[in-house]
Amino acid sequence: MIRIFALIILLIPGALAAYGIKLMRDMTFGILQAPFPYLWLQFLVGLLFFIGGLAFVTGFIFHRDQKRNKVQTRFKK
Repeated sequence: MIRIFALIILLIPGALAAYGIKLMRDMTFGILQAPFPYLWLQFLVGLLFFIGGLAFVTGFIFHRDQKRNKVQTRFKK
């Protein structure tokens, strides 16, 4: 059951990062999405979504590996 919760916790930021990539791609092709009045604002929000989602997933994986002592010695606590 705990693994299912961990998967759900990882899927939400992963989906947010994927949506961020979609927003940035749409801005590149000039497609303006509904809640954004400007293309540059759409790109910035997409970039924030992507960086935030990616940072959460990588931090989650790094924390898990750190608990299991699977990181380099300089990252061990």
